[in-house]
Amino acid sequence: MRYFEKLFHTVVISMFIGLMSSLAFAADPVKVGFIYVGPVGDHGWTYRHDIGRQQIEKAYGDKVKTTYVESVKYGPDAERVIRMLAETNDIVFATSFGYMEPMLKVAKEFPNVKFEHATGYKQSDNMASYGLRLYQARHVQGIIAGMMTKTNKICYVAAYPIPEVIREINTYYLGAKKMNPDVDIDIVWANTWYNPSKEADAANVMMAEGCDMMAQHTDSPAPLQAAQSQGKLGFGQASDQFKFAPKAQLTATIDNWGPYYVQKVGQVIDGTWTTGNYFGHMNDGSVQMAPFTNMPDNVRMKAAEIKQAISDGKYFAFTGPIKDNTGKLQLKAGEVADDTHLNTMMYYVEGIDAKVPGN
Repeated sequence: MRYFEKLFHTVVISMFIGLMSSLAFAADPVKVGFIYVGPVGDHGWTYRHDIGRQQIEKAYGDKVKTTYVESVKYGPDAERVIRMLAETNDIVFATSFGYMEPMLKVAKEFPNVKFEHATGYKQSDNMASYGLRLYQARHVQGIIAGMMTKTNKICYVAAYPIPEVIREINTYYLGAKKMNPDVDIDIVWANTWYNPSKEADAANVMMAEGCDMMAQHTDSPAPLQAAQSQGKLGFGQASDQFKFAPKAQLTATIDNWGPYYVQKVGQVIDGTWTTGNYFGHMNDGSVQMAPFTNMPDNVRMKAAEIKQAISDGKYFAFTGPIKDNTGKLQLKAGEVADDTHLNTMMYYVEGIDAKVPGN
């Protein structure tokens, strides 16, 4: 009898341990890692990605656990951090163009981990790419700049010469040129994503040369604040920066990454994640704009008209004929740039009197 009692107790205990183990396994959260190019407090690019990370937590609660590493430089540091995140996470998001090659390398080493790369164009079986058509909002900024400039000189604080930055310079200029054939553009390469001092210096150099419309592809509010300090106007970058320069901001591009992040992490949770390429659009709410301020009604109305036409799929800034500034035809009459063209754009459009660095 004692033998059967002992056997019964052993079976019950084993079943209990097995049940607890199953419950513990089922309760394990999906681990989500992020690598950021700047600090989460930059009030621009990284700030908006981190809002997306927080939205993951809000959407899934204790079903997920997120972590991030901020201000990671390109090169060996990036590869090291991506590998570190891959060792402890189920899905890793790399949020800058320069992380593409190291992520592709690490993805091969961790076939059971999902990888997602922002603003790139390479994929693999376990690495997807994603981006937003932020050039759509930048074109609207150009429309406004062309109508608002008093000196016919607009300007751009650029970060690094990569396709994303080049195409936004182009679309900004094309928008301004559409409204003002006499407009000229100055470009200063700050060679940084986030350095408020360098960004402000670049803005001040161009304003000293007559620029009165400030756009930027760097991430702090410094260029916009510099514009306000000199009585000039400009545009916020990646988030609504109105509170930093309420007399200067005309509008801002707002990067809305959250819905994509929530969707892709949900796919990891339910086992349906697949690779591919996502390119968010105004019409799905991933590309947004801050309210139009500090401008007359006719400018506001025109900007709203163009914005709506872009959202409705009736207006495409990169529609041929478009030549580059060497005279080479890049898009034939009526041709709309496809994603491959947009994601590999390394030329300035006709009219920009400058040379793309490195070309």
